[in-house]
Amino acid sequence: MKIESLEIPEVKLLFPRKFEDERGFFSETYNHEEFSQAGITQDFVQDNHSFSKSPGVLRGLHFQREPYAQDKLVRVLRGRILDVAVDIRPNSPTLGKSVIAEINADDWNQIFVPSGFAHGFLTLAPDTEVVYKVSRPYTPSAEHAILWNDPDLAIDWPMDESQLILSAKDTNAMSFKKYLETVRDEN
Repeated sequence: MKIESLEIPEVKLLFPRKFEDERGFFSETYNHEEFSQAGITQDFVQDNHSFSKSPGVLRGLHFQREPYAQDKLVRVLRGRILDVAVDIRPNSPTLGKSVIAEINADDWNQIFVPSGFAHGFLTLAPDTEVVYKVSRPYTPSAEHAILWNDPDLAIDWPMDESQLILSAKDTNAMSFKKYLETVRDEN
């Protein structure tokens, strides 16, 4: 498996090998030993699967607060997404910076998003299916979201806002400034 660090090195792009023949293919999408050698030592405890009917479905920017923060290993079974990870670690030199990568079924790539990042994705194709492993179970009381179009984050989404399909939770998420205030209040 090929594993590359992105602009924020804790976020990694992964390319599992695919062995194809007349029957179809086989691929090892997770291997604890190979991941550990690349510095990904998390134990995953839950698998999630989302389906989006239309291009323009935006899910995010989601995160869980400690001690329930989640590391995520994200891949696309069908379709394409623009995956976004925003550094929300209070003492990080890249606080507020984002890493963006296209993840799609054709390239058979994955992205590892560590805890301390808000995560979201935008579907770029119809009938997109995304599966992802997480290192902590979903904990509703720890779940939060930062506004996907916050001007302080300046994420370059490739679709006009009128084309997007969002949940009420994501439409009404907190601003990045509000998030920073809550972090200061906790310390």
